[in-house]
Amino acid sequence: MKAHVKIVIFLLVGGLLVMAGVKLFLLQSQEDRQLQTTDAKNTKGTIRLARDSWVGYFPLCSPEMTARLRRQGYLLECVDDQADYQDRFKRLSKGEYTFIVATVDSYVQNGAGVNYPGPIISVIDESKGGDAIVARQSKVAGIEDLRSANDVKVAFTPNSPSEHLLRAIRSHFDLTALNQSASWKLPTNGSGEALDALLKGQVDVAVVWEPEVTRALSNEGIVRLLGTEDTQKLIVDVLVANAAVLRKEPEMVAVFLKSYYQTLQHYRRNQDELVKALRDEYDLDAQQSKELLSGVEWKSLTENAEDWFGVGRRNAGREYLVDTIESAVGILLDDKVFSRNPIPNNDPYRLLTSAPIKELYDTLATGEFAGEGSAEIARFRALAASEWERLREFGALKVRPIIFASGTSELTLEGKREVDLLMENLQHYPNFRVEIRGHTGVRGDAEANKQLSLDRAEAVYRYIEVTYEVDPNRFRFVGFGGEKPLPQLPNESLRAYNYRLPRVEIVLVSGEI
Repeated sequence: MKAHVKIVIFLLVGGLLVMAGVKLFLLQSQEDRQLQTTDAKNTKGTIRLARDSWVGYFPLCSPEMTARLRRQGYLLECVDDQADYQDRFKRLSKGEYTFIVATVDSYVQNGAGVNYPGPIISVIDESKGGDAIVARQSKVAGIEDLRSANDVKVAFTPNSPSEHLLRAIRSHFDLTALNQSASWKLPTNGSGEALDALLKGQVDVAVVWEPEVTRALSNEGIVRLLGTEDTQKLIVDVLVANAAVLRKEPEMVAVFLKSYYQTLQHYRRNQDELVKALRDEYDLDAQQSKELLSGVEWKSLTENAEDWFGVGRRNAGREYLVDTIESAVGILLDDKVFSRNPIPNNDPYRLLTSAPIKELYDTLATGEFAGEGSAEIARFRALAASEWERLREFGALKVRPIIFASGTSELTLEGKREVDLLMENLQHYPNFRVEIRGHTGVRGDAEANKQLSLDRAEAVYRYIEVTYEVDPNRFRFVGFGGEKPLPQLPNESLRAYNYRLPRVEIVLVSGEI
């Protein structure tokens, strides 16, 4: 190429670059002038929050929340990602979101792949009936039926809170039919599809969420096996902050949290306004809106500080958030989602920060948020033996053998550890009474065996009573001796069979008296 041609090209390219630069400068100048001459100069920034359509997230993106943030100088942009949790966490790690919301189990599972890009800063809500396991009563009338129903089929939505509920019952109860193979699974694309599969007879059980829970139970022959209204610290929604935002813009985080709890308090005091807002958001009638609200339990600032993060003034050693994280890890490990604990150094505190909640609580708990007390622990009235007998068995918690000193009712150290593990699972089912059942082998003196089984059941209860804060009216211990032996397994040796017979069972019971 000749020299003069190169010069011409250079001049043309240079001229184009200069023109582009001048245009950009003029546009920027125009932008600056507009900002300086309008109220936009008071806007401090835009907060981007990723969520889905779960009703528990509504206050975060409600008209009330948007208005409060706007008055503080922040614009709120809520992104509905259709519950694509993996993408949600990836975008948080890239700095595209200021905050995201997720269930604790989803955070543990999906955050691992991007090295947990931000900590939990608040507990939003618990599902309290919004998710449920429903079934065709003629095939599966209760959780216990899943032990022996070898050809059972279950419809559920993968990577959803419903799947975690299903994982939980597989982990906490000894459901042989759902643990031996994957042939029972029918993955679906959403709760509506899962319910349709149940109603069409394609499956025997479906795990669904509202409004499909209400739709399912309106059909004759469909029963609820377990709903989240009878669980605790299982399906828990949390607010996760971008780590860089926490470091660089703590004021934004503080303003966001304060505005959220003010919004929550506003809707608590103005229920009719909340119902109307839900009607507009979800295109529902008033009754449907109220049914949606009945399935969620929002957590106040006081509950966050005192119960979930353990930083309140009346804190009694409760750190429910840590308990929930550890429980989620255990369930995911049991279901072989992970081969080992995915949390760095196995330390659940790596996934949360209590500082924003503590600062807000210390500032406001004696002012506008005073009186938002922690939820009371459910209490049970005392029952006579005849009333206990009329209760319906819900299911036996899965437990490894509880070891006693040979021929005695003395719990060994290993036996106490097994009871401790058992109590971790029991905390998720606060509305059920508990029957501790002692059993022995069939050989030997029947009366002596019955007394030993009763003594062992009582020893387990006494350990629970001394070690944990429990309502004594909730528990009963009984001994059956060798009256209720387990069935012998195919090809099981007599020696192995006799070894399995002495045991202590922890059975959840419920029902109208």
